[in-house]
Amino acid sequence: MTAQVVKPAKRCRVAALACACAIALSCGASRAQGAANPSDSTLSLKQAVTLGLQNSPDLKLAKVQYKVAVGEAGVDRAAFRPNLYTGSGAAYTYGFPSLPGGNAPALFQLDYTQSLFDPLLRAQQHAAEQRAKSMKLEIDRIQSDVIARVATTYLELADVRHSLDLLGTEQGSAEKIIQIMHERVEANQELPIEETRAQLALAEVHERMVKLDSRNEILGQQLRDLTGLPDSASLEVNQNETVTSPGLGQQSDDQVIGLAMQNDRSITEAENDRLAKQQLLRGAKLSYFPTVEIVGQYSILSKFNNYLEFYSKFQRNNVNAGLQITIPLFSAKTSANVALAKSQLEVSEVTLENKRKEIRSGVQKEQRDLREVEATRDVANWALKLAQQTLEMQQSKLQQGQATLADVEQAQLDESEKFVEFLDATFAEQRAQITLLQATGQLAQALQ
Repeated sequence: MTAQVVKPAKRCRVAALACACAIALSCGASRAQGAANPSDSTLSLKQAVTLGLQNSPDLKLAKVQYKVAVGEAGVDRAAFRPNLYTGSGAAYTYGFPSLPGGNAPALFQLDYTQSLFDPLLRAQQHAAEQRAKSMKLEIDRIQSDVIARVATTYLELADVRHSLDLLGTEQGSAEKIIQIMHERVEANQELPIEETRAQLALAEVHERMVKLDSRNEILGQQLRDLTGLPDSASLEVNQNETVTSPGLGQQSDDQVIGLAMQNDRSITEAENDRLAKQQLLRGAKLSYFPTVEIVGQYSILSKFNNYLEFYSKFQRNNVNAGLQITIPLFSAKTSANVALAKSQLEVSEVTLENKRKEIRSGVQKEQRDLREVEATRDVANWALKLAQQTLEMQQSKLQQGQATLADVEQAQLDESEKFVEFLDATFAEQRAQITLLQATGQLAQALQ
């Protein structure tokens, strides 16, 4: 009697295992086919980055601000280029013919000005040019930030969706375990606490799925906003996308720090600001010297303004041309400008030194963070392999009648959990790599 009872049980377990293996193989084949042949609607990581750069409002604003800075530098530069003005009019004069500013009233007047030597004005021009260079660097910085945000959001969204797929399988295994435990409790083969423990496991899986669903909606909307895609458009991402830079792993810590110091835009901006302050100080000191300007004027006068009463001879057409030299004898403003420029230069130098220290310590921290997440990923990888081997062992025991279907389902549940942990560790590693690539100026090369 005993042998006749055991054999059908074994056959049932073998049939259940075969069914489970068939479903797993079918799902695996479907996933592999989907990964090998992604649909046309799937958005790749590089496509997302390209769309992000095209539709970023911050990048558009930075480009407009750069144009403004270039225009300001052009305004300061215009003083050292030819400037020609003309005008006409009529004025009533009683007494000596003169207008505000000392000019004689004229029917037509043509003025020419061009500054040849004005150190303070020239220094202001150079400072404006340095500000324009800093705004160009701001465009590059915002572009790098956009790439990093798009890549991080894309990879996290892919991680969340992959985790949801695995948790769906995990939820199915948890439900099967509850059913088996319920039957065993009814048959007095298990304690009721085991069924409660299985219910708790299912509730935990459900909780994680609810949180991941919320995160999936948030990340999907963020990626649409970053790429400019409409809310109604479907958003499919490739779950196999990665960010890799072969050169990053081949570089020593000192080389990485050197690249970061060389490519950090905030340091370059601080250096440009220091150079601008140096030029302002030099211009302020040279303001003690005379300024030289080319001037010229052509005017047509009228007898209506009583020129013959004050001048022995009247001439209608008049031309004046030459150099106007202004010699400062005593200027309190010049001394104040020199003192101010010195203070501004000191602030700029201290800011630059602090920025270099900040970037160095920041890159060192990012290197340590990357090593830590790489170690965490290795642990998650080996934990996943152990869970997979345990699942294979339980399946083999089930075929031999040495394990129950509940044992196989529990092993499947553990394997899914380890897979989710491995995906999370992989995403953390990718995010740390993106941060370090951005710091060293290699991110755009890796994703464009």
